[in-house]
Amino acid sequence: MGSTWGNRIRISVYGESHGPAIGVVIDGLPSGIAIDEEKIVKEMQRRAPGKQVGSTPRSEADLPTVLSGLYNGRTTGTPLAMEILNTNTHSSDYDGFTVTPRPGHADYTARLRYKMSNDPRGGGHFSGRLTAPILFAGAIAKQILKEKCGVEIYGHIIRIGRISAPGWEEEEVPVIPAEGAFAQENTAVASRMKEEIEAAKLENDSVGGIVEVMATGFPGGIGSPMWDTVESSFAQLMFGVPAVKGVSFGSGFEVASRRGSQNNDHLAFKDGKLRMTTNHGGGFEGGISNGMPVLAQVAFKPTPSIGMEQDTVDLDAKENTKIQIKGRHDACIVPRALPVAEGCLALALLDAYMGKGE
Repeated sequence: MGSTWGNRIRISVYGESHGPAIGVVIDGLPSGIAIDEEKIVKEMQRRAPGKQVGSTPRSEADLPTVLSGLYNGRTTGTPLAMEILNTNTHSSDYDGFTVTPRPGHADYTARLRYKMSNDPRGGGHFSGRLTAPILFAGAIAKQILKEKCGVEIYGHIIRIGRISAPGWEEEEVPVIPAEGAFAQENTAVASRMKEEIEAAKLENDSVGGIVEVMATGFPGGIGSPMWDTVESSFAQLMFGVPAVKGVSFGSGFEVASRRGSQNNDHLAFKDGKLRMTTNHGGGFEGGISNGMPVLAQVAFKPTPSIGMEQDTVDLDAKENTKIQIKGRHDACIVPRALPVAEGCLALALLDAYMGKGE
């Protein structure tokens, strides 16, 4: 399995959903950076199960234990290793899924690829639980970016199912830091999003959504075309996260319906500083940052584990059958995925920033 990512900053994620522990090893971090571990725990709690609307009732503390790489509150420059113990597993809920694969999951493809050698419990290494160590690495990256170049990273949810934040598809809506599961300044929209999740849950179903993340303060002139751009790095990280089905930047897919005269970002001097008058490109041109805020959107599919009966097959008997998934699952993973997307953006930006002199 290819579970290592990065060029200058490298992360290696390990573990399975129902194994003893999950974790990450981060290599390439600069030494001497002060790390606030309380802030990291707060970031982890944003993603932790059992704490968000529509979240699985599986309750895990998700408290990270740093094994190496930090000393007296600062990075040492050596690999930073972290583990999270798995303490609340119901492995019997997953019996038989290698024979009757769950729709929308990796049960069938994992069987094809690994010939039933992989750990299937709770989705194993394919589980969304592996986003916890990714988020930890992203929380470290956030703090280093803040110290190195003053970068701030925010995010909010712009769609849950059929409920969208007003105007985001027609024009650029700024990401405004806000509290709550949806990080939505518009409380009426947040309330409707919550209702959308609860309605799906009552019907033993699920919903997906779209998050938007933004970084301010990231300097221009960073990025290496063709395959080492921040955009490609962020997309690679996000597509390593289960349920991600789309990544876009700036105005996203809306650019396809515009003319060049409408979509081009024009340069202009304002108060003696050279800036772009718009940010349809999301902070990049030609794969290189232009100094504008980095803006990206990520689409998540509905959680495939739903309570209603679904069609599948019995691979041993070679016949069609029905399946009803039991266990503890999210009606919507998007609120928990938001901090993960922020963390992935931080990792992509830090990896590029560390190579800015190359």
